[in-house]
Amino acid sequence: MILEVKELEVYYGAIRALQGISFQVNEGEIVTLIGANGAGKSTTMRTVSGLLQPRKGEVVFQGRRINRIPAHKIVRLGISHVPEGRQIFPNLTVTENLLMGAYTRRDRAGIKQSLEEVMDRFPRLRERAKQLAGTLSGGEQQMVAMGRGLMSKPKLLILDEPSMGLSPLLVEEIFNIIKTINLQGTTILLVEQNAFMALQVAHQAYVLETGRIVLSGPAREVQANPQIRSAYLGEVQMVS
Repeated sequence: MILEVKELEVYYGAIRALQGISFQVNEGEIVTLIGANGAGKSTTMRTVSGLLQPRKGEVVFQGRRINRIPAHKIVRLGISHVPEGRQIFPNLTVTENLLMGAYTRRDRAGIKQSLEEVMDRFPRLRERAKQLAGTLSGGEQQMVAMGRGLMSKPKLLILDEPSMGLSPLLVEEIFNIIKTINLQGTTILLVEQNAFMALQVAHQAYVLETGRIVLSGPAREVQANPQIRSAYLGEVQMVS
């Protein structure tokens, strides 16, 4: 097990956003959290990566409790967070954005090699290496955000809504990239409103509703659950 979340409670002021959730991520897996807007998915990711502090509970990464460690030190431990909305640096070039992902590293030769690997994985970024990131399409900006996340050589890559705002064709491309990253050895924790695509690539799934996990299990079983099909896959079922 690479990550274990235990009885996590997170508050925004007096509002309890997470109500004692627990889940785990095994090494080499893609684990997805699905749920409607406001279910607590992004809050969970921000707590795991150290951007939020829980009032109760623990986040354990590779056997070490990390929920009292600053976010930049969590990156050094091997967790990289690709945030919702991409949050790239629009006035920096593609290459400069990618190098920002390696800010915790000091091995120049290794950073150069990682940059080449990211460019190989995202050929469009190589074509636009000197272009300002703010001038890219939404899909290309998502590739920059994911590439930047990979530059720290994470053991666990957190992806928060990677398909948001993308065309169906680009959504398929992004999810193919996610599968490839995982097959090449990176464990992935995925938050996604597109439940159909998330359940297609994930090994394990957890369903969040108003800060609670209401269902969990192998992704294929969750996908086959009649309530999940009705609540989250209804449009997909009608189209098919």
